[in-house]
Amino acid sequence: MTESRSKGLVLNNVAIRDHERELFCIDATVRPGEVLTVMGPSGSGKSTLLNLVSGFLPPAFSYTGRVLLDGVDITQAPPEERHVGLMFQDPLLFPHMSVEDNLLFALPKDGGKDERCQKVRAALAAVNMEELGARDPMTLSGGQQSRISLIRLLLSEPKALLLDEPFSALDSGLKGKVRDFVFSQAQQRQLPTILVTHDEADAQRAGGNIITI
Repeated sequence: MTESRSKGLVLNNVAIRDHERELFCIDATVRPGEVLTVMGPSGSGKSTLLNLVSGFLPPAFSYTGRVLLDGVDITQAPPEERHVGLMFQDPLLFPHMSVEDNLLFALPKDGGKDERCQKVRAALAAVNMEELGARDPMTLSGGQQSRISLIRLLLSEPKALLLDEPFSALDSGLKGKVRDFVFSQAQQRQLPTILVTHDEADAQRAGGNIITI
């Protein structure tokens, strides 16, 4: 497989079963910067797919097939070795830490403290949020918390991004702005991305292939 063809996230005939019932089977390739949207009703297995890719599949489920990232088979790799970032519906920021400390927590532990702080401040400045570093994350708006959550995820240097209905808790006024921010960051960083959602507007804005399960 050539270098260009090996880049991205590949779901190679991935089938997930709940006891004896097959929930779905997906065979798809998500290239760097592309978004694959997976849609379906509650209980169809959308989030379970993300659990499999990230390495957190509950023992009640079984699967067949392979997951490859940049040409490497990660199907059975420990979660910490997969380099996959997962963004949830709730931002899950640590309330006992400032915004800057939340972001520092995500950074790889190499480098001195000053260098790591500079990286965090540069990341905030890049998205015009540098004034939020000292804030308590619980004092931020929902949209600001979602943006900080994504920045924290990106600072962990993932090679792929998984989005588990991250816009569904936002009101209509914020949803479009946060959605655009997330997709633009994924494209800018050339991250293959899987979005699970029940919202047609999310799927259309993602702009990639859509699979219904």
